[in-house]
Amino acid sequence: MNPTGDSAAPESGDPQAGRAGAPDDIAPAPAEIRVRPGEPLAGELEIGGAKNSVLKLLAATTLAEGLSTLRRVPRIADVTTMIELLQSFGCGAWFSDDDVLHVEVPERLEPHASYDLVSRMRASIAVLGPLLARCGEAMVALPGGDDFGSRPIDMHLSALERLGVDIDVSHGYVHARASVLKGEEVSLAWPSVGATENIMMAATAAEGRTVIHNAAREPEIADLAAFLNRMGAEVLGAGSPTITINGGGPLAPVDHTPVPDRIETAVFLAAVGIAGGEITLRGAQPGHLRMLCDKLGEMNLRTSTIKGGLWAMAPQRLRATEIVTLPYPGVATDYQPLLVAMLSLAEGVGLVTENVFANRFRYVGELVRMGADIRVEGRCAIVRGRERLSGAPVRATDIRAGAALVVAGLGAEGETIVRDTHHISRGHEDLVGKLQSLGADVAWVPAG
Repeated sequence: MNPTGDSAAPESGDPQAGRAGAPDDIAPAPAEIRVRPGEPLAGELEIGGAKNSVLKLLAATTLAEGLSTLRRVPRIADVTTMIELLQSFGCGAWFSDDDVLHVEVPERLEPHASYDLVSRMRASIAVLGPLLARCGEAMVALPGGDDFGSRPIDMHLSALERLGVDIDVSHGYVHARASVLKGEEVSLAWPSVGATENIMMAATAAEGRTVIHNAAREPEIADLAAFLNRMGAEVLGAGSPTITINGGGPLAPVDHTPVPDRIETAVFLAAVGIAGGEITLRGAQPGHLRMLCDKLGEMNLRTSTIKGGLWAMAPQRLRATEIVTLPYPGVATDYQPLLVAMLSLAEGVGLVTENVFANRFRYVGELVRMGADIRVEGRCAIVRGRERLSGAPVRATDIRAGAALVVAGLGAEGETIVRDTHHISRGHEDLVGKLQSLGADVAWVPAG
């Protein structure tokens, strides 16, 4: 079996040590990120493949025996976890280039997703649908991941039951079996991305037609549909509230390039908004960012579509606005910590209403440590902007909050030290190096 990734030794003094089977640019837990204010940002960088798409595409490779290839795959800890999960099923997985990942799927899979792996990452639940489609059974541990509110998988399970799956949840595991999957009409109470994806993948093996009503509309859903259609499935309507899957046909492995990461794009837009300057983000997809760019425009951050990417320029200081998070095409909840960080330094008073995850404001106390004036009342945060924040030691509470604290440090006097960086390494590839390429004063440092 090929190795899962290159593991060259780090350069002397570099805290980003590689480990067997893991991307080299993932820092070990003891490393911290030091941020200092500096000159306005300038330059350009390339946006990688979307984490939230790649993880589900990796799960979908198990639907067909043979060799599938994914390109523009980010070297992040969550990808490493998904690779290890695929290996536990009996698959081979390895990088042949910096961002080209191959998955060799055997004739027979071991459909058991262990607690040790699933507890690291909520997206692991995405293997439930394809394992049922391929094996007719699955035993998957209840998922872990970021802790910012209850995200029950009830919708996943009740929808799969509609397709003829017998489900038992006990001892921390979902035990699912289906001698035959049958197409059915499924109506979701909420446009859940994960539930939509699991139904889509399971339905590729179902007899007849499956229709998902109130389906999630995110770009990553359309990307999964494109992947499945390339494999030989028939998935119609992805990107709309109604998705139809005509199942039962044979599937084959494919070569696919995922959509660019809109959340990574948002990180660098927030960075230039806070630090000032002018940047170009190659590979970014402006069509996936319309609502965000509209809101940034209200904050006086200018963006423009260019050939092959997105251009952005920030004023000396942003201005406050009102933000409401909603499922796509609304402002994504994953943008919210970045937007709150920007509002912390904007002129005026901003209001942020969180409609997706109840505890998404858990990180706010860390921004307050940096001098931000934020008051949380239920699902709303009232943010009174300051001209500067104050550098301080802070802790990343989840993937996106960690990135927000790093970019907030670009607008803080003195030195900001971001700890618990394993969260950042789960979802952001070489965040420090990319910010450095734009002129930011950011560096990995040993834990103090």
